Amino acid sequence: MDAKRSLVRNWIMKARRDLLSAKKLARGKELYLDTAIYHCQQLAEKVIKGWLVYNDIPFSKTHDLRLLVALAAETETRFNEWLDAAEQITPYATAYRYPGEVLEPTEEEYQKVFKAAVDFYGFVCSLLPPELTVP
Repeated sequence: MDAKRSLVRNWIMKARRDLLSAKKLARGKELYLDTAIYHCQQLAEKVIKGWLVYNDIPFSKTHDLRLLVALAAETETRFNEWLDAAEQITPYATAYRYPGEVLEPTEEEYQKVFKAAVDFYGFVCSLLPPELTVP
């Protein structure tokens, strides 16, 4: 596998690990929804960065999914359908990472963001060659 394809696969692998981390942190006796929802944002960010690398689209160091989706839409217009999801998920890069008035999301808020991130992951992976995605 050439270097670029390997890098794309690594982005997807890291995204998949964020997905699994979010699931694990949101289950069991002790829930860590603040950290789980952060991993949802990271999942979406990493999968789209994998797409951008695959398409040789340079991107800056950013957590702004709206910006990344706009870049991706230059090569695949269906990304425009994900702008609302990007808007919804982006704030969780920092929303509960630091102390504030509210320390963690509600279960409902987490579930909504988790679903959006997983659906986005599925969409991006469906565009990539199967050998670059992670089951």
